[in-house]
Amino acid sequence: MPTRKDIILLAQYNETMNRQLYDAAATLPADEVSVDRGAFFGSLLGTMNHLLAGDTIWLKRFSQHPSAFPALAPMHGMPTPTGLTHSFGASVAELREHRLRLDGVITAMAAEIHDADLEQVLVYRNLGGKEFQRHFGDLLLHFFNHQTHHRGQASTLLSQAGADIGVTDLFVLLPDAALG
Repeated sequence: MPTRKDIILLAQYNETMNRQLYDAAATLPADEVSVDRGAFFGSLLGTMNHLLAGDTIWLKRFSQHPSAFPALAPMHGMPTPTGLTHSFGASVAELREHRLRLDGVITAMAAEIHDADLEQVLVYRNLGGKEFQRHFGDLLLHFFNHQTHHRGQASTLLSQAGADIGVTDLFVLLPDAALG
């Protein structure tokens, strides 16, 4: 089971990598971000939209956690995407607005989590209505892993278009043990 410290680190990593992703994508012409490059979600824009859809769906589920994290309150008024290809816009700038909102929610939620919250079972339904019960900490690991997986795809798409996302290793955020 992850710890609170792990979740805070993963939230920081998520926010940093999303900033790098959007900064790199913003250097490309609009037609380059929307060209179908044969990825699972077609284009870079399609992949970025998918990340927003997945994150929104999961954050709305997380908002049902028994601890009722105040950081997740904005999710209650946000519509649930109807599918994993839900569009949040047709440009990097439009997507960035939603991404910044979500990353702020994620970072704030991580700061509110206690280790005991991670052990609690979250009951949720998938988009097809099937009910699941999983430990919250395990779901958070899936949540962050899903983001990393698709950002890896986005990094490849950026590279194909001639843009560099930069270093994406979690290692860059780890503190030096000798410094405390």
